[in-house]
Amino acid sequence: MARIDWGEQLERKISLLPDSPGCYLMKDAEGAIIYVGKAINLKNRVRSYFRDTDHTPKVAAMIANIADFDILLCDSNLEALCLECNLIKLHKPHYNILLKDDKHYPYLRVNLKEPFPRLELARRMPEGGQKDGSKYFGPYIGATAVRQVIEAVRGVFPLRTCRKELPLKKPCRPCVNYEIGKCMAPCAGKCTEEAYWDMMDGVLAFLGGDYQQVLKVLHKDMMACAEKMQFERAAALRDKIRDIEGLMERQIAIQTDRSEQDVIALAQDGLDAMVHLFYVRGGRMIGGDHIALPREGSEDPGEVLAGFLTQYYEDGNLIPRNVLVQALPDGSREQLEQWLRQQKGAAVTLLTPKRGEKHDLVLLAAKNAADALQKRNAKASIREERTTGAAAALGRALGLPHPPRRIEGYDISNTQGVLSVASMVVFIDGEPAKKEYRHFRIKTVEGANDFASLNEVLGRRFEHGLKERAEREAAGLPAKGGKFSDLPDLVLIDGGPQQLRFARQALLDMGVRVGPWPGEQAEVYMFGLAKKQEEIFLPDREEPICLDHHTPELHLIQRVRDEAHRFCITHHRGLRGKASIHSQLEDIPGIGPKRRKALLTKLGSLKAIREATEEQLLAVPGMTKAAAESVLKWAASTAKK
Repeated sequence: MARIDWGEQLERKISLLPDSPGCYLMKDAEGAIIYVGKAINLKNRVRSYFRDTDHTPKVAAMIANIADFDILLCDSNLEALCLECNLIKLHKPHYNILLKDDKHYPYLRVNLKEPFPRLELARRMPEGGQKDGSKYFGPYIGATAVRQVIEAVRGVFPLRTCRKELPLKKPCRPCVNYEIGKCMAPCAGKCTEEAYWDMMDGVLAFLGGDYQQVLKVLHKDMMACAEKMQFERAAALRDKIRDIEGLMERQIAIQTDRSEQDVIALAQDGLDAMVHLFYVRGGRMIGGDHIALPREGSEDPGEVLAGFLTQYYEDGNLIPRNVLVQALPDGSREQLEQWLRQQKGAAVTLLTPKRGEKHDLVLLAAKNAADALQKRNAKASIREERTTGAAAALGRALGLPHPPRRIEGYDISNTQGVLSVASMVVFIDGEPAKKEYRHFRIKTVEGANDFASLNEVLGRRFEHGLKERAEREAAGLPAKGGKFSDLPDLVLIDGGPQQLRFARQALLDMGVRVGPWPGEQAEVYMFGLAKKQEEIFLPDREEPICLDHHTPELHLIQRVRDEAHRFCITHHRGLRGKASIHSQLEDIPGIGPKRRKALLTKLGSLKAIREATEEQLLAVPGMTKAAAESVLKWAASTAKK
């Protein structure tokens, strides 16, 4: 073991570490907490970070950033575990397992305090479990699954759906649900609280997985109706029985005991990890989910799963009666089990099964975790191929000295030369950076002249950019923080050689070296993309480049071109829409929005304003003599027309 000199102050703190359970907080040079851990013996655990040299990549990276640490002593291991959970939740340290996906899976809730309870969708549970007097079922994967269950339950049991606070002081008229047999109408006094709760017991049993009890009751009622020759009622009960049996068939049967279980397993690939959970309720699997854990791919599986457990169930997720886990750190099972019991407020069993049916469940969860991790990596690989990989391939195809980080695309839009506008879209590392998009109104070009418009826009963009960059550098600021100071590596012009020539000339006039530049590296590279054959034109090169239509690099520049066109045409349509509702009053000098509104409010119409005298105009709130004279001049000029 190598000994590292951590400095006199830190060495003193290390030497004074106590033989006590507790938590430790690792800090970086700025005092930020980067890791929170717990230990049965703080002296042995914390010293291991500063003495051992054989660490996993994640721990080694953390140690390289440690500048200080603090400790918090506890009386027991369980107290240290609880404190660790709270500290991680409070500080969100960079090197701890953080469940960043903050979505809460929905539950079904029955408020047991209500005399006539409803079945509701609940997005989360109160911390510590069922402390609000309600019974929860789930979690379910998505609100759609919850609504399907509610629909199935209401198809069997006549639950009320209204939000009225029952019992009412005065009974009301029952709704249509009562008329079609979907509600017992407690609001109208059609049933007693005892009768409603008899039905509710069946609902709770049904949601708890006891389908057979419900089926027996329904089958008995169906036979009784058949004996009384109430065949329509018997047929309706038969259909309900079929619905329940169909629901049972859609569930995946698990050959274990009928208690509720969560099954948790892990897959790792050296970089990241993936946890998969199965939710088993009433002996049947009701769903599953997987959660990615970045940077945990080379850590001990037991440590990763222990950290996951404390964060997952600390978040308010429903803790089942049994939790099956693939692995846990040595000697931690009893401690974690006790913590789960505290969170739930009831008995919980934590197991790491090694054989039998429960072990098969864990293996199945591990298989699903490995599959989810593989798919996640494949998706990340495809995304990289279409973004940074495509940018690198485009750089090679164009002969650039390095992959383009920032690509800018430009387009022009007008209506027969009117309301001419330009767009600038930005892709950074192959992905759109929409905060960097810009619009330009064409100021110096008359009519529909796309060539001159491109020249103007590129000239204005780089004039702003070079000026802003110089100002930021003079102030000691990074060049990339301004509105225009981050200059592009590559510029895409929507068009062929003519459009490219005018755009390039704008940059040359600004003193920018546009690639290819003989003898030295260019500052900016530029190309044109012709739509007909998707041909790429480079400056000073007659023959175009034709890329394979299935390559990611061509798809990238098509996305840039199409995004520039979309952004430009959307802005142009907005301007056209505003122009179509243009008011003649907007053409009068000195008449702004407030005065226009005051004139119309006081005089009532455009005709009345045109015919008004100076005295009538001065009587309008906010009008001055100069403004009234402007209105009179406008009225005289429009009257001549």
